[in-house]
This record gives sequence, C-alpha cells and structure tokens, in this order.
Amino acid sequence: MATGAQTATEIFADARFMHSEALRQLEAGDIRDAAEKAWCATKRATDALVLAFTGTEPRTSGQTRRGIRALGRNSSEIKGLALRYSQRQTDLHGACFYDGDCQPKDLLEIDIRDTTLYIEDAERLAAG
Repeated sequence: MATGAQTATEIFADARFMHSEALRQLEAGDIRDAAEKAWCATKRATDALVLAFTGTEPRTSGQTRRGIRALGRNSSEIKGLALRYSQRQTDLHGACFYDGDCQPKDLLEIDIRDTTLYIEDAERLAAG
C-alpha cells in the first residue's frame, strides 16, 4: 500500500496534465517553458513508478533519481527508462530551462512531444 499522499494513478494523471501543458506552451512558441513542463511530467511519471514499486513517493528529484536507478538494478527496461530520465533532466531541465540553451530546437520539440511515450512506458512498467 502506498504511503505517499497520492496514489501512483493520481501521480500519473498529474504527469499527463503537465505534458498537456507542455504541448500548450510549445504551440504558443515558448519552448523554454514547454521543456520545463515536459521535464515536470517526466519527473512525476517517474515518481509514480517509484511509488508503485516501493510504496514511497519520492519528494525530491534526487530521491527520484536514486529510486529509478535502484529499480533499474533488477530490470533492464527500468534501467533504460532511468537513462531516458537522466537525458531529459539534462536536456529539458538543465540545458533548456535553466541555461536557456534550447538548441537544437527540433530535437527538443521531439523530446517534449515524446514525453507521452515516457509516461506510457512508466505506466506499463508500474503495472507489472
């Protein structure tokens, strides 16, 4: 049973909402905010995955990173997702949002749009 304030299902719903906001910002031409919202959706989906496996919702990005890496020890699929998580943290959150380096724009747009695939993969893995 989950000990977090929310269930994994609720957190996945939050991830989907944040992704829809990312797409809205992308369509409005604000790639920097879209990147941050896509990163938030990625983190929330990962939080839900960690919660589903451990019963504890991560509260910080460090806890989320450590959680998915630990789960990846026992699953090559989760290990692959952990690599995608790290790439998104670097490109969407660090480089684009914080540093303002949103180039190459076309690749970032693909990452933002493909966040839905990340969420779907995390949901599938959480369902077992």
